[in-house]
Amino acid sequence: MGQPQNSTEYEHLVPCLAGIPDPRGKQGRQYTWLFLLTIIATAMLSGESTPLGISQWLKRYETELVASLRPARNRMASSSTIQRVLRKISIEALEEAVSRYLRGLRPAMGESGQIVTLTGERLQCLAVAGTTVRCATAHGQVTHLVSVVAHEDGIVLTQVNAQAKLDEITQARKLLASLSLEHTVTTFDALHTSFPLAKQIRQGGGHYLFVVKRNRKTLFQAIEEAFSVLPPQGTCERDFWQYESCSLSCQGHGRTVHYFLESTTALNHYLDFPDVALVARRTRSSRNHHTRELSVSVEFLITSLPRSQVSLAQLAHIRRQHWTIENVTHYPRDVSFGEDRCHVHSGSAPQALAAFRNAIIGTLRVQGWPYLPNGFHFCRSNLHISLRWLGALSS
Repeated sequence: MGQPQNSTEYEHLVPCLAGIPDPRGKQGRQYTWLFLLTIIATAMLSGESTPLGISQWLKRYETELVASLRPARNRMASSSTIQRVLRKISIEALEEAVSRYLRGLRPAMGESGQIVTLTGERLQCLAVAGTTVRCATAHGQVTHLVSVVAHEDGIVLTQVNAQAKLDEITQARKLLASLSLEHTVTTFDALHTSFPLAKQIRQGGGHYLFVVKRNRKTLFQAIEEAFSVLPPQGTCERDFWQYESCSLSCQGHGRTVHYFLESTTALNHYLDFPDVALVARRTRSSRNHHTRELSVSVEFLITSLPRSQVSLAQLAHIRRQHWTIENVTHYPRDVSFGEDRCHVHSGSAPQALAAFRNAIIGTLRVQGWPYLPNGFHFCRSNLHISLRWLGALSS
């Protein structure tokens, strides 16, 4: 642990933060703007996630930080200064800086979150979803963050505050427009299934995998009616439907999960959807090892990935990995960083802290710490290494 997964070079966080404009007036500046952003990031790399926690950590490590960073006043910033920085920082500039930094980490993550197609093309899998920062929203500052996340490693490539859940689709389109979609496949939950979003992805050179539910009534009914007569009976039906199926099983977390996927290409020219290449029905059966309870769920999938590129087993894997955004991104931010319990709700602070959390999670993972609490502990005990990881000190 504590070593980069490979030797790929990437730009560090602090140089990326250097371009964020200083919103303060010219008088009364006791610290440089970049210094303030650097010490916030350093404190959060040790697991602090609130202005109070950051300030207390800075006081605790003041002697070491002053010796390493040499601020003009030879002391650390106060709690009120940290709070003002987080409230007043330009969210657009911060998110852009963090996005630039995290996108730069992708090559250093190796083959994480990628699939190799049947034709030999390597595709990076991305997931789009939103999450509400509950405590900040409960205090009146609506913070509903929409993110584009790399499968498996959970690196947040870009993020924006949608203000409301119903605005997720519009914001998702803006986020995807800022990324290169060539050699990618992007997964979504059912809320985002839409013609314009699919068209945008295809025009950008990428592939999509959507879940189709009853919120897309016409599309859902057409697919449901088709699969109501499947599997096909007899040679003529099999030839017409071009039906294929596969079964997969896995165990973990006290349960056995069985997936049964069925697909057809007969709907490709019937459905009014951009470049649809395959429609599938996925039946998921999960049995709890302790209670022996069996739960079954069925969902329909629509994708631009043709059979010549991916197998049904690969399609199942891509769909399963969509939950990276919950299990590897949102869950650690909430549990390890206490995002939903954070009472900060003024100005830009809720989203600013979320952006810093994304940057810190990416930093720890690229340095070989997938379990955040262990990484926090290491950074608390190795301040100079933390500063080098952030780019605040030369190697």
